[in-house]
Amino acid sequence: MPGHTDNEIVIAAPLDLVWETTNDLENWPQLFSEYASVEVLDRQGSLVRFRLTMHPDDNGQVWSWVSEREPDRDTLSVRARRVEPGPFEFMEIRWEYAEVPAGTRMRWIQDFAMKPTAPVDDQGMTAHIDRNSKVQMQLIREKVEKRAAEL
Repeated sequence: MPGHTDNEIVIAAPLDLVWETTNDLENWPQLFSEYASVEVLDRQGSLVRFRLTMHPDDNGQVWSWVSEREPDRDTLSVRARRVEPGPFEFMEIRWEYAEVPAGTRMRWIQDFAMKPTAPVDDQGMTAHIDRNSKVQMQLIREKVEKRAAEL
């Protein structure tokens, strides 16, 4: 059975600010703790192809891959997928945003499957992504709420 995670967080900030901040790819190394760099490779309309490079893991391994991401402001959603899947058979991500009384709800839904040769199976990666999504969402909330307070 493929991996699946579904996480959400409410950010006490206007939807426009959350949308703009979280969809500013070039700023992701300052927004996420795990990314060392983002290199935009191509833009075609709203579709962006980019390389993400992570900080070295505990074993000194640096992971890097190419993804595509297409934000749709009208539906308040973003679809993304890994073009270079690395240890994944596939990785598809959907971000959804909604205005709520306390601010903006941001939701990440990730569906994937690991290759048989990957260092971790679907269940192990599901646990890792679920745990890490919560950490990254909390960091994003803190940074966006701080920015909202300054504005």
